Amino acid sequence: MSRALSSTRVLVNDTLLPATIIFSVESGTILEIVDRVLPPNDPILARYNVFPIDYRNVTPAVIMPGLVDAHVHLNEPGRTEWEGFETGTKAAASGGVTTVIDMPLNAIPPTTTVANFNLKINAAKGQTWVDVGFWGGLIPDNLYDLKPLIRMGVRGFKAFLIESGVDEFPAITPAHILAAMKEVKDEKTMLMFHAEMQPREKEEFSDSADTLTAEIDDFDLGMSASFIDRAPTPVVRLLSNDPGDHHHEHENCRLPHNHAGSINPSVLSDKQAKALAHTPILAGAEPTFGKNARKVNTHHSRSYSYTEEDTKVNTPLLLAQQENAELANIDPTAYATFLASRPDNFETTAIAEIINCSTLLPTVPLHIVHLATHEAVPLLRAAKAKGLPVTAETCFHYLSLCAERIGSCSTHFKCCPPIRTDDNRKLLWKALRNDVITTVVSDHSPCTPDLKGMEKGDFFEAWGGISSVGFGLPILYTEGLKLDPPISLAEINKWCSWNTAKQVGLSHCKGTIRVGYDADLLIFDTDAKYVVENKETYFKNKLTAYDGMEFRGRVLETLVRGNTVFAMGRGFSGPKGKLILEPRFE
Repeated sequence: MSRALSSTRVLVNDTLLPATIIFSVESGTILEIVDRVLPPNDPILARYNVFPIDYRNVTPAVIMPGLVDAHVHLNEPGRTEWEGFETGTKAAASGGVTTVIDMPLNAIPPTTTVANFNLKINAAKGQTWVDVGFWGGLIPDNLYDLKPLIRMGVRGFKAFLIESGVDEFPAITPAHILAAMKEVKDEKTMLMFHAEMQPREKEEFSDSADTLTAEIDDFDLGMSASFIDRAPTPVVRLLSNDPGDHHHEHENCRLPHNHAGSINPSVLSDKQAKALAHTPILAGAEPTFGKNARKVNTHHSRSYSYTEEDTKVNTPLLLAQQENAELANIDPTAYATFLASRPDNFETTAIAEIINCSTLLPTVPLHIVHLATHEAVPLLRAAKAKGLPVTAETCFHYLSLCAERIGSCSTHFKCCPPIRTDDNRKLLWKALRNDVITTVVSDHSPCTPDLKGMEKGDFFEAWGGISSVGFGLPILYTEGLKLDPPISLAEINKWCSWNTAKQVGLSHCKGTIRVGYDADLLIFDTDAKYVVENKETYFKNKLTAYDGMEFRGRVLETLVRGNTVFAMGRGFSGPKGKLILEPRFE
């Protein structure tokens, strides 16, 4: 059985043009692309047995390739009360996402062994409204599980360089990175990293804003002098050859360059900011102490000698205050406080270690997930110029939200790395358009509302993560129209479909409208406007940082391999998604 869609605006080969797409429902692939809008009785349609009832002209809406979201936490099995395959893939389908790649955590057990992966596969069967692939996890004790997981079809492996906050997924070290690279060097795979690390050495710090501004103006390599002193020698050599115009790139930067500092001195002094940034208790990607840490983890291993009663009652900040008097009188409900606890150098320190590993074994693809700081751009650009296989993604929230607009107690905006300043946001857009950042993903990472603790509003106690799968296209379209020049739908397709398909080894069948490729399509109304409401979302837990925001552009319909899985006004059809367990194409 064949069907066809047409419009005067179809995105083919990066160009919007009139076209008719003919596809097979049985094979799920595109059969022919005709470079005009065909009439219903055209002989070409008859040749493929496309009857008038199976042909639609959706003009003036745009037909685009379905999005490939390469970073989604579906959390099933084990934490299905946070999200699950059904609700997560329905939310994806509602926003034109036709493929999601599930992260190895926060499911219990995580995708770190063959046995664990089989549990996840069984949990997913019959519950996917879009196609679903899987990342494996890299933890300290599963080095010899990597190859068997590759054989089972995982697209690659994610690791944390800082504590994840869940006991079953501990952090690794740079030594583990090198060991894993050696283990998989002959495989088609990718190693990915949550790239945050507390710097090993304390940086020199000045209370003077003028001194800090002077440092920004006077640097030579795009990084602070203290970073250069601390960075691995091969990375410093790469930076010395970076052709970027560092002064121009950072001319709008108002944060202390790669230092701990306060964006709001009326809330937090620079000394307090420095103390926050150097406190191990607060460094985990999620709370590792306090009520929510205990609620999430069935057992709780600690590096500190606090009593059982302390960890049951006290918040992470209260525990940290016992260690450092500088942290007294700090307001944990102010976003500036949380942001200061995770300065840009958390990311640049980790990324330098990752790039250093790549210089030692430059054949294994490495990837930085959810990049939040523009400070890492010189590092990434230098690695790219050297030909190292190091790539980076950013997220919809880092391109659309900013610290200055996050109010007190607004813990639904918490994520790690954190949402940074508006100037930083603009520079991330620039790095994206300059191909230093290559992909944009949701990092959909929900939890139950009680873990967000919005009534109390303590950012250090709250669980992080922003729910946004399915919002990506309208977010980028809305924000992109504000840029000069405005972004094009072809750019969005490159970042969210084609490049993500390449990242996950599916560029032979997804990410573009091409004969023989999967008929993964979305129909997009570029003129529609709507306001996001929590109650109208399809997430299991109806809480998102985008509540109340107006978007421009809306997905009207989503097709997965030729089957409509979502249509505005009609809702969802049955679960037509498949599990992607084939080996990587590249």
